[in-house]
Amino acid sequence: MNAGKPPASEPTTVTKSSRGLVITGIVGAGIAALCCFTPILVGLLAVLGLGALTGYLDYVLLPALVFFLCLLAYGLVKQQSGETPCCTESSLNKEGKDG
Repeated sequence: MNAGKPPASEPTTVTKSSRGLVITGIVGAGIAALCCFTPILVGLLAVLGLGALTGYLDYVLLPALVFFLCLLAYGLVKQQSGETPCCTESSLNKEGKDG
């Protein structure tokens, strides 16, 4: 039935981890940006009675935004370069055959 189709390759752990980094970076940066540039978090803190903490939000949100953007960039670079771990089963088999 599938004679003409090539077998579908399973995503490697590197692909899965870089995809996870990209997703985490996008979600985290989106939430941090949403809280930085809109009064959502300020309103939430006011409703909870913690409005006095709004002066310190920049000390937490801006570094969090930078961190998640860096995480996103790292995940994209790792995904594009197709890094493979040094100790994969195939690399160990190749070393054993060469020596």
